[in-house]
Amino acid sequence: MAPNFETASKGGKDSTMARNVKLLLVENVDSIGIVGDVVNVRTGFARNFLLPRNLATQPDDKLIAKLAGKRADAQKMLAEKRKEREALSQRLQGVAITLIRSCNDVGVLYASITQQDVAAELNKAGYGVTPRDVRIAQTIKRVDSFELHIKLDSDLDATVKLKIEADRKLEHDKPSDEKKGDKGDKSEKTEGETPAAEGEATEAKGDKSEKSDKPRGDRPARGDRPDRGGGGERKGRGDRKDGDSPAASKSTLGSFTEERKIVKWSTGNKSSAPAAEPKTGAEKAAAAAAKNKAKK
Repeated sequence: MAPNFETASKGGKDSTMARNVKLLLVENVDSIGIVGDVVNVRTGFARNFLLPRNLATQPDDKLIAKLAGKRADAQKMLAEKRKEREALSQRLQGVAITLIRSCNDVGVLYASITQQDVAAELNKAGYGVTPRDVRIAQTIKRVDSFELHIKLDSDLDATVKLKIEADRKLEHDKPSDEKKGDKGDKSEKTEGETPAAEGEATEAKGDKSEKSDKPRGDRPARGDRPDRGGGGERKGRGDRKDGDSPAASKSTLGSFTEERKIVKWSTGNKSSAPAAEPKTGAEKAAAAAAKNKAKK
């Protein structure tokens, strides 16, 4: 007989879904109860899990009496399992297991340790533990030692030591002698490479000096230039003439610029300059004739 999940409201018009429902277990269900127990469960859990799998039904006195023998067997089985778990919990106290995993140079694992990994290792050692019994309080993702709890029942808790080791030798695990040897090798390599580098640097400098000594085309040397006085000797302050003084050079430069401006003005204004008027009568007559010809 299927249970009725709907309950009528006070007015009798609207019906609402009940949150909880009472069911009779016909099989043992973990964390819920054993056969013959009347349990109060959520409606969704009953509709989606217990009833489709025929693990529970609506409570009935006749059915409860019929399940009495099956319930007694279930209780005996639970008592035996309890003794086994108590013994297993005592055996697990202080057990140490080791897992070897791949990691990077600083000891960080490429994958975290899971409950399945710990349960599989304990089963290899002869301890019947399920992944559900393993309690991992933090993410295990580095090479180190940890303490885990194996909870076989609500009041049965055992502590297990877990050690994570790398699948290769890490840098911080190497002896100090090996590290010093590595550093010595590196220093020897650098010392052996320095003379070669110095030789290359000196060769490059030699090439540059040879290039600089070569004459650049037909250019005369600096000492042979005419503006350097023939022999490359500079005049002292006492040997300078009056014309070589800075003031004299400025005055000559100013006069040169003034003459240049006058020439520019005179050449630029040739077209705009007025024509010369004829002075004699013959010149005037010739000019008048030229004007008449131009008009015609």
